Amino acid sequence: MGKQGVKIEIMDTTLRDGEQTSGVSFVPHEKLMIARLLLEDLKVDRVEVASARVSDGEFEAVKMICDWAARRSLLHKVEVLGFVDGHTSVDWIQRTGCRVINLLCKGSLKHCTQQLKKTPEEHLADIISVVHYADEQDITVNVYLEDWSNGIKDSPEYVFQLMDGLKETSVKRFMLPDTLGILNPLQVIEYMRKMKKRYPNTHLDFHAHNDYDLAVSNVLAAVLSGVKGLHTTINGLGERAGNAPLASVQAILKDHFNAVTNIDESRLNDVSRVVESYSGIVIPANKPIVGENVFTQVAGVHADGDNKNNLYCNDLLPERFGRKREYALGKTSGKANIRKNLEDLGLELDEDAMRKVTERIIELGDKKELVTQEDLPYIVSDVLKHGAVGEKVKLKSYFVNLAHGLKPMATLKIEINGKEYEESSGGDGQYDAFVRALRKIYKVTLGRKFPMLTNYTVDIPPGGRTDAFVQTVITWNYHNHTFKTRGLDADQTEAAIQATVKMLNQIEEL
Repeated sequence: MGKQGVKIEIMDTTLRDGEQTSGVSFVPHEKLMIARLLLEDLKVDRVEVASARVSDGEFEAVKMICDWAARRSLLHKVEVLGFVDGHTSVDWIQRTGCRVINLLCKGSLKHCTQQLKKTPEEHLADIISVVHYADEQDITVNVYLEDWSNGIKDSPEYVFQLMDGLKETSVKRFMLPDTLGILNPLQVIEYMRKMKKRYPNTHLDFHAHNDYDLAVSNVLAAVLSGVKGLHTTINGLGERAGNAPLASVQAILKDHFNAVTNIDESRLNDVSRVVESYSGIVIPANKPIVGENVFTQVAGVHADGDNKNNLYCNDLLPERFGRKREYALGKTSGKANIRKNLEDLGLELDEDAMRKVTERIIELGDKKELVTQEDLPYIVSDVLKHGAVGEKVKLKSYFVNLAHGLKPMATLKIEINGKEYEESSGGDGQYDAFVRALRKIYKVTLGRKFPMLTNYTVDIPPGGRTDAFVQTVITWNYHNHTFKTRGLDADQTEAAIQATVKMLNQIEEL
């Protein structure tokens, strides 16, 4: 698949094009932190940090980044988007301390004549004037050919006219954007090869957009066609459908093209999480490389295969990206997944205990999508600490309701030592109504003492998930005997009811 070992330069534009994502705005200290992570941790070759002339806050952010980069001898890696506006953009960039301008030029005849309302000759003259002024200020110039994809498709003579007029200037890189994300990989190959054939010694960058979900594929096509540089963003941030995500680009370059970059893969996940936090744009759970679930095996057969010489593993080993493989627990997981998770927790169960835990996980898995490793100790404790008592008390059915303006009500049917009883009651809450109905059965119908509830605690397994299980632990006093029972469920009331039924079975043994 092409020449092995080709070196690809990565320019990350999270702080410029990525910030054009709807609803995303980084404050200066966030921009500085992301720039530091990109350059020092991920080791990208270049970062585009802003557009010139946007705001005073943007000026301060760029200045902060440039001051820091200068102290680290990284200033040549910091770039700012500028415009063909005489001296204005160059002067703005000069005042920030930045030494590289990415000059936004029109890469299609339509944009040139209809947006700028200029002839190609006039636009070319304006560009050359800015380039010469930047030269005088000792500022390096890269050129964006905005809307290049439409330009090379519909007006190639214009593109070549612009390139021919600029190739003898000091422009260091020509950056070719698929501005509207219109290209497919076959078109990228066709058009990029035309560019490479006509300008074999010119440094070409490719800038993909993801409107057709083809950004990563188009990046690969561009590399196959001989480009020297690629533009990416963290998590694929960017206008409309976003840009090519750095993590996916890095993986496909290495595994499918044997290309060489400077990217430190082990830091990709951590940096993605920081950008997720600062941007407020949540990473989809199934996003390749950095999504929460992409290294999680759900099916038990997959975990079993991993135990048998990693039969379900590919080159995307999680350790490459600072992550680890996980084995989800649910109704399809089976014993192999459970064993994998227990091993991670340092727990070992015999076959009987494993069977009970598996049955409980399947039962819980019917109530929500996944049971996580954080849930597992709670489940094991729930099953093994209270699973040995013979069920002399069985809750046959119950109904609890909550209505606005009315007291919660509970109706239940329970079997005690083979005989069924039914009762209803109101209460201050759904669980209180349930307990009051039980108390009626025991105290009024059976004439028995009912345990006193002395403490009630609710725990949620760690992880910050909104769908986490609830563990309810209730402390009871019965004939001066104090003991605890627990229940585990996605619903707090159901967990408390489970704990209560376990208590009733225990008092039958006293």
